[in-house]
Amino acid sequence: MRADKILANMGYGSRKEVKKLLKKGSFSVNGETVKDGKIHVDPDKDTLEVFGERLEYKQFIYLMMNKPQGYVSATEDLKESAVTEILEAEDALYNPFPVGRLDKDTTGLLLLSNDGKLAHKLTSPKKKVDKTYLVHLDSPVSEEDIDSLEKGVTLDDGYVTRPAKVERIEGKNADVVRITIHEGKFHQVKRMFQTRGKKVIRLKRERIGPLYLDETLDLGTYRELTEDELQNLINST
Repeated sequence: MRADKILANMGYGSRKEVKKLLKKGSFSVNGETVKDGKIHVDPDKDTLEVFGERLEYKQFIYLMMNKPQGYVSATEDLKESAVTEILEAEDALYNPFPVGRLDKDTTGLLLLSNDGKLAHKLTSPKKKVDKTYLVHLDSPVSEEDIDSLEKGVTLDDGYVTRPAKVERIEGKNADVVRITIHEGKFHQVKRMFQTRGKKVIRLKRERIGPLYLDETLDLGTYRELTEDELQNLINST
């Protein structure tokens, strides 16, 4: 792989910016300074260093975050704090973006990656990837409410949702339920319950396809996916 492409993929800037970095002699391969971006290197075999620090090359990054309230699912925002602001510098280098969206006040599972192909598959309506949420409501849910939601409801803009799966949770009051949908309309879960006269008090995403939130992650923390988690996610699409 070309040296300039590796550096660009790792988030060291555009091709033009990478070219300037190379000219400064900041990149070395096996201890030898490389200034020509066209030179091919093998990141699996060669020792790569930038500014004297070892570079562990990987093309894609896959992060599981337990999203806290108060952050928008975006790479940047002029008015609000974006989830990417939570990332450490070594992860931000890869320029990951949120795969799908969670509302500002919604918590739970958020996947961030720079793998555009996988992101498209996970968010495409055609793939019908399940997403499960834990929902706290302002009033109990009746069997009639569940039946209606599971058949599909008409939102305030006239859109008819596809059938959902609604589960009561053992040991919880009737105002706490778990809902699974495979769409991603704006504020969809909240708007679905609004059709039944319910207001969502708290909303937490627990699952995307085969990927479950690691409950050991505190709010506002994240980790890379394990190899098994990643493969299961890829195979599900």
